[in-house]
Amino acid sequence: MPLLLAATLAGCASLTGAHPGGVVVTAATAITPSPSWAPETKSFYRPSPVSVKLCRVEGVIEGNIGFELWLPEDWNGRLLGAGVGGDAGIFNYSDMSRRVEQGFATVTTDSGHKASQARWMADAKARVDYEHRAVHLTAVAAKALATTFYGRAVDRSYFTGCSGGGRQALKEMQNYPGDYDGVIAGAPGPYMPLQSVRMMWGALLQKHDRAGALSDDDWALYERKATAACDKIDGVADGVIENPLRCKFKVEALACKPGQSSDCLSPAKLKMLRTIVSPMPDEQGRAMDWGLYPGVRTRPGPPSPLLRAMWADGVYNDANWNEDSFRRTADLQAANRAMPELRADKTAIQPFLKAGGKAILYHGWADPSTNAGPTLGYYASLARAHGGAEKLAESVRLFMVPGMYHCTRGPGADAFGGSGHPSWPNDPQRDVLWALIRWVEQGQAPERLTATKLEGDQLRFTRTLCPFPKAARYNGVGPQEVAASYSCQTDPTLVRTLGASKPR
Repeated sequence: MPLLLAATLAGCASLTGAHPGGVVVTAATAITPSPSWAPETKSFYRPSPVSVKLCRVEGVIEGNIGFELWLPEDWNGRLLGAGVGGDAGIFNYSDMSRRVEQGFATVTTDSGHKASQARWMADAKARVDYEHRAVHLTAVAAKALATTFYGRAVDRSYFTGCSGGGRQALKEMQNYPGDYDGVIAGAPGPYMPLQSVRMMWGALLQKHDRAGALSDDDWALYERKATAACDKIDGVADGVIENPLRCKFKVEALACKPGQSSDCLSPAKLKMLRTIVSPMPDEQGRAMDWGLYPGVRTRPGPPSPLLRAMWADGVYNDANWNEDSFRRTADLQAANRAMPELRADKTAIQPFLKAGGKAILYHGWADPSTNAGPTLGYYASLARAHGGAEKLAESVRLFMVPGMYHCTRGPGADAFGGSGHPSWPNDPQRDVLWALIRWVEQGQAPERLTATKLEGDQLRFTRTLCPFPKAARYNGVGPQEVAASYSCQTDPTLVRTLGASKPR
C-alpha cells in the first residue's frame, strides 16, 4: 500500500469554477470533522460518519451529470468510483464514506439526472448518460481534479458497484478500458433489458390471474421448502442452499393435499409458480432466458414504477402507454433499439485485458432481482471468447455467494467488502476491494474470500467464497460456522455451465 500523501485543504476552494470537458465545480468545501461529519441525504446509500479531513467537491458535467468527489487530506494515491443502482439519480455516499476513511479519493455520479426528475427516460441524452457516458465522464473529471488538487496524477483507479452499479462496472470494463485499473461488479444484470422483460412478464401474468397471484408469503413458503429439501447436499445444515444447481426440488411438492389449507399452494398458485420459475418462453414457445434456480424468490405484486417507465418513457415516450399491450419479443427488441448500451454483455474486452485490467464479479445465488443465471451465462461467454475459464481467470474472476439476496441480506454470509458492505481495511482475505488491489498492484489473484454474517455488530458465522467454477466444501472436522473449515474445490455442476448453450 502506498504511503499516505499529505495535501493541504487550503487549495480546496480554488477548484470552484469551470474546468475542461464541460465540468463545472459548483462548490469545493474544506471539511474538518469535529469529531465526525456526514452529508445530509435521503438517499438509499446512507453515509457512515467520516472522521478524516477532506475537500468535498460538488459539480456538474455538460449541465446535467451531477457528481461528487471527496479528496482526503491524507491520500493513498488511489481513486475509487462508487456506482449507483436502480434508476440512479442519487449519489453513493455509503461507499464513499467508508473508503475515504481509508485514504481513497472517492467519486460518484447521479448518472445524468435527479431521482426527483419526472419521466427522465424520455430525454435521449439522459438515457445515454445513464447507459454509460456519465460514469466515464465522471472518471475523467475526477482524475483531472485530483491531479490539480494533489499536484500529481492518480496512481491507480478502481470502481465498485452492485446491481445497476455492477452494470456500470461492466460497462467501464467493456467501453472505457482506460478509466479504471480494476472493477468490482456485483449482481450486474449483464442483459438488463431481458431481465426487465422477465420482471414485466411475471408481474403481468399475476395481474391478470388473481387466483394464481403469488404473495410474499407464498414465495417465502417456496424458499423455505426448497431450502429444507436441499440444505444438506453440501454436508452442512445451515439454512442455505450452497449451490442451487445441485438442488432438484420440484414445485409440485407444495401442492395442497386433500383437506390441507395452509403451508401449501392451490392449483392456480402452483401453476403460476411453475410458470414463473421455468425459462420464460417467447411467443413461439422458445426459451428466452435461464429461468429461476430452485428456492429463488422474486418480487410479488404489479409491475414496479421503474419497469413501466422503461417502456412508457424510455422506449415509447408515451406517458399513457398501456402496460397490458406488452409483448415479450417485440418490446425486448424495442428496448434494445432505444437503449442499445443498457446491455452490458459484450465479450470484446481485449483492450481492458491487454492493459492489465482486473475484474471481480460476484452474485448472490438467491438474488430475486437480478437473477444469477445471466451472470453465470455472461462469465461462460467471456470464457469461450478468451481462451477458456483458466485463461480468463488470469484477469476476470467470478465469486458466487450462497444464500445472498440482491447485493446483501439473505440467510447466507453477505458481507465481504462489496458495495454497501462493511469494510475490512487492508485485508484482502475479507474485503473484495483490497483483494482487487492486491491483484492489480501485486499480481496475486484472489483464491478465496471470507464472507461474514452479521446481526447488527454481532458476528454469527463466516463462510468461504470461491472463484468460479470452484465451490466451498466442508472439511468434515472443523467448526461449521468458521470459514477456515471449508476448502475450495472444483464443482462439476459449475464446470458444465461453462459449456452450456445460451438462450437467445
